[in-house]
Amino acid sequence: MNVRRSATALAALAALCTAAAPAAFADASPSPKPSGSAALPKGLYGAKDPKFDGVWRQSLALLAQDAVGVTPARSAIDWLAGQQCEDGGFAAYRADASAACDPKKGEFTDATAAAVQALAAVGGRSAAVEKGVGWLKESQNDDGGWGMNPGSPSDANSTSAAVGAFAAAGQDPKQVKSAKGGRTPYDVLLGLQLGCDAKEGQRGAFAYTADKGKPVANDLATTAAALATEGKGWVFEPAGKDAGKAPEPLDCGSGSKDGKDDKSDKSGSAKPAKVTEAARAAAAYLADTMAGHGSHLLSAMPGAEDQPDFGGTADAIVALAAGEHSATAAKPLQWLQNEKNGALAWAKGDPGALAKLVLAAHAAGADPRSFGGVDLVQRLNATGPKPESVSASGSQADSDEGKDKDGEKKDDDKGGVGGVWWTVGVFAVAGIGIGFLLSGRKKQQL
Repeated sequence: MNVRRSATALAALAALCTAAAPAAFADASPSPKPSGSAALPKGLYGAKDPKFDGVWRQSLALLAQDAVGVTPARSAIDWLAGQQCEDGGFAAYRADASAACDPKKGEFTDATAAAVQALAAVGGRSAAVEKGVGWLKESQNDDGGWGMNPGSPSDANSTSAAVGAFAAAGQDPKQVKSAKGGRTPYDVLLGLQLGCDAKEGQRGAFAYTADKGKPVANDLATTAAALATEGKGWVFEPAGKDAGKAPEPLDCGSGSKDGKDDKSDKSGSAKPAKVTEAARAAAAYLADTMAGHGSHLLSAMPGAEDQPDFGGTADAIVALAAGEHSATAAKPLQWLQNEKNGALAWAKGDPGALAKLVLAAHAAGADPRSFGGVDLVQRLNATGPKPESVSASGSQADSDEGKDKDGEKKDDDKGGVGGVWWTVGVFAVAGIGIGFLLSGRKKQQL
């Protein structure tokens, strides 16, 4: 699954909420440095103002480090856990963690889901993970999905983020049902997928939300939903470079290839009837779309010019790899590694952006320590407190790059929460559920 994962402008938020394009895994402008003499919190990754993406970028950084054998500093984990509100939810950033949160407007699905995944991965934080999962369950809409904030309409990005959190916590997302109606996250997601009545190039894509009129294909919503329909989060065990075959597009012929009725016909508006079919169709859409743009996605931010979306492309690679389409993910991964294309410059010094690239490389079975001639792990470690330790596969320089000397040994207790995982985004704005919008968004900049 940023995710930038950097922050987006407040104005973008309004556009996202009212229009079709969610910015969950899109580019966003880099956050400005904190104003005045305000010092950055101890343990926080990144040197930019954390107002809109503090929890988001911290979560991605911890996930990426854990995925590649780096044990984060205890101060970094403590900072993230300390951002949790009393009811279990997370805001985009709390300058004063002792102040009460606003459960209606100040807490976000995306931020909470990202933090749950990170805390589940690093281990020893089972109580915080359980509280976060509890908050998500309490915030689930009757239709089975989630919106940016509690009570807001369900959208593909926030719903997908929640799916990732449940998976990371060892719970089957298919069994997470709304209190009223007993609907699951997949009831919402499958309803947002474009079917055979859409234009041929849009079939299999997902819309951000069920707005009035026909659903509009959105690449960021599709990257998030493609991962969620695989039942995975941002971190998972790579299948290997040669695993899997090219994803199959939505079959709009007269029946399915196995002879069973999959509710697809060339005259109807049929959509995949099963989550596995939805995942394959979404992956095929992403593969075809990136191929048509030169092996990458274009920015889906409202009003953005046609420019590469590095964070969105990284998210798409993660989604393809989750479906074991590693061969298909190889070309966009190679594109990201090409220094001429700008991804490395886009991510420089940005923990959320660097984490996205690390996660994409890890998911696709590549080496993030040799990414276009750059050691992404070392660069990520250098944006925050000194890691407690680095695996043998990494260099000692990685652990010496940090700014801080803290870090007690990580708890071995995984709290019964299951190992490392992943699932998007981006928080963006206005308190937005910054989560997936932020995703990687420096706006380019993602």
